[in-house]
Amino acid sequence: MFPGGGPAVDFYRANADRQGGRVLELGCGTGHKLIPIASDGHPCVGLDFSSDMLAEAQRKANGRGVAVEWMQGDMRAFDLGRTFDFVFIAANSLLHLHEAEDLVSCFRSVRRHLAPGAQFVFDVFNPSVRLLAEADGVRRPRASLSFVDPDRGKVSVDVAEIYDAPAQVTRGTWHLSTSCEPDFLVAPLEIRSIFPQELPLLVSLGGLRLVERFGDWSGRPFAVDTPLQLCICESA
Repeated sequence: MFPGGGPAVDFYRANADRQGGRVLELGCGTGHKLIPIASDGHPCVGLDFSSDMLAEAQRKANGRGVAVEWMQGDMRAFDLGRTFDFVFIAANSLLHLHEAEDLVSCFRSVRRHLAPGAQFVFDVFNPSVRLLAEADGVRRPRASLSFVDPDRGKVSVDVAEIYDAPAQVTRGTWHLSTSCEPDFLVAPLEIRSIFPQELPLLVSLGGLRLVERFGDWSGRPFAVDTPLQLCICESA
């Protein structure tokens, strides 16, 4: 068994085991969640727009002796010519699609790839109107985002962001630093907010049905103050 990687990885692994069969991750990045699932014996495909991310995913999978089929593509519209028993989009990756039309197109593509009885699962944050209103462009530390890099040591994260209300998009700049390397990485990040009332409509327009929505990784019911919208969907 592959070692666990936190509650999100554990959640997706458990759902892949429950569904069985073939697994597809969209926006798979470097394979942080998909490689553990493949290590459990599931045939896995990872699709991502970035060839650099996929190259790193392949390197990581090779190093761990895990077979995964990595494919470059756009989650807004894709045709892999097969169906899957479990499809997922993790870690707010869906929110890189800013237009409602792109979200619906993605959901329609997912539906075409769902085998009978298959599930589609994704997680996006639950927008806080208060926090969005406080996005004033000022750079501030985000202690909750700090992490330990195996090469650099402790990495701190500062974020400066503004909220574009008409577009429902938060436009930010992330600053990653260590005690020896201030701002060794400065990168833009723009993500959409999907509000709870509009989410079921977008899913429905994509030919899917929202079966269940949780508020965190423990399975707590979704509520106004929960951090996540963890959504379980099926073909409509």
